[in-house]
Amino acid sequence: MSPDVSRLIAALARQTGASSDFDLNPPVTLPPGRLLRPASVLVALWDRGGVAHLVLTKRASHLKHHPGQIAFPGGKQEDSDADPEAAALREAQEEIGLHPQAVTVLGRLGSHETVTGFQITPVLAHINGAFIPAADPQEVEEIFSVPLAHVLDPQRYVVEGRQWRGQFRRYYAVPWGPYYIWGATARILRGLAERVAQ
Repeated sequence: MSPDVSRLIAALARQTGASSDFDLNPPVTLPPGRLLRPASVLVALWDRGGVAHLVLTKRASHLKHHPGQIAFPGGKQEDSDADPEAAALREAQEEIGLHPQAVTVLGRLGSHETVTGFQITPVLAHINGAFIPAADPQEVEEIFSVPLAHVLDPQRYVVEGRQWRGQFRRYYAVPWGPYYIWGATARILRGLAERVAQ
């Protein structure tokens, strides 16, 4: 296991708060008692040539929600899922062909609320078995990996903005080569970087 992965495991013991798509857009007052749909994503660490990488996907361009965006494998938690971990592992198997038996779950990161009404539980895991990426074309256009060191460096993150539903919204981005990693994915990764840096 690489030193970067060991740092992440140590960081899981540190307390961290939740995040949201509203973090960079004050003042926003969220209504108490709002109903959020539970979802899970798999933050999967993959050792490639002795270097720790993070597995990400480019969502299929025909999808109704977030087409073409960079995302973790994951999705809505179903009633049949025992917990967020089960949902994240199921989705990863469906989307990228990662078998649950090839994965060791390390723990949960802080939850993230999206502007679209989801409460995401990021599940940190380490791929320690055979993994040959296989994209489900119904959901995933591309599977790629980014060096973990890149996303753990807070200086790699920028704050950008765009119009969304008539409002100007700011968000984190952490570009990697041709991939524009932004929004909820970048915010979750930024929280991870901050947690490791504590």
